[in-house]
Amino acid sequence: MYVLTIDQRGSSADIDRVPELLDGLRRTSGPFERSVGDEVQGVLAEPAEVVDVALHALRSGLWYVGIGIGHVNEPLPASPREGSGAAFVAARQAVDRAKAAASHVPLAVVSGGVRRGAAEAGRGEPGARACANAEAVLRLVGRLVRERTEAQWRVVDALRARNGHDPGRHGQQKQVAQELGISEQSVSRAIIRSGWQEEWAARPAAEMLLATAHGLVLEASGPEARTRGER
Repeated sequence: MYVLTIDQRGSSADIDRVPELLDGLRRTSGPFERSVGDEVQGVLAEPAEVVDVALHALRSGLWYVGIGIGHVNEPLPASPREGSGAAFVAARQAVDRAKAAASHVPLAVVSGGVRRGAAEAGRGEPGARACANAEAVLRLVGRLVRERTEAQWRVVDALRARNGHDPGRHGQQKQVAQELGISEQSVSRAIIRSGWQEEWAARPAAEMLLATAHGLVLEASGPEARTRGER
C-alpha cells in the first residue's frame, strides 16, 4: 500500500488550508483526513492515484508531500488516522525528508521495512533504490507543475476538463480557446511552456516506478509482514 502524509508549509504564519486541500482531494482520489494539526493523511492502493494526489498537492507550493510504501495492518480502519504498519512509519519519515528538501521540490518517497525503526533499509536495498527513482521522477514532474503560471493553469485545467478520462490527450485546443476567449496560438504557447505534454508523458513512468518499488518492498519484507504489519 501507499500511505501519503501531506503537511502544510509555513502553517504558523498562514491560515489553515487543510479544508481546501481535502475538498480538492475528494474530487480526485480516495479518502483523506486531517491527521493532526495542519497535516493530511490517506492510504491508496493504486500508483496512478498516488501521482494524482502528489501533483495536486505540489501545485500550490503550500505542502510537503511524503509517500511511504510498504505493508499496513489489515483490515484497514475506516479512518486513515487509525491505521498502522510499516508504510505509515515510512510516510512519516518521507514527509520529514520532504521538509528538508523544501528549497527544491518538497516531496520524498521512502521504503517501508518490516522491523520496527527500519522504515528505510538503506540506499543499497532494491526497494529503497526503486523509491529513490520514483522520487526523482516525481520531483521532475512536480517542478513542471509548480512553475506554471496562472494563465497556463487556466489553459491546462480547461484541457483536462474537456478531455475527461484521457486528460493528457491532444486536441480540443480550438474549443478551449473559445471557452477562455483567447487565440488558439495563445493556447498552443501555454501548452508548450507549461510542460503539459511532458507531464502526461512522464506520469506513466512515475506510476511504473512506484509500482516496482511497491513490489520490491513487499518482497523484501517477507510473507510474515502481510499478516503482522509491524511498525
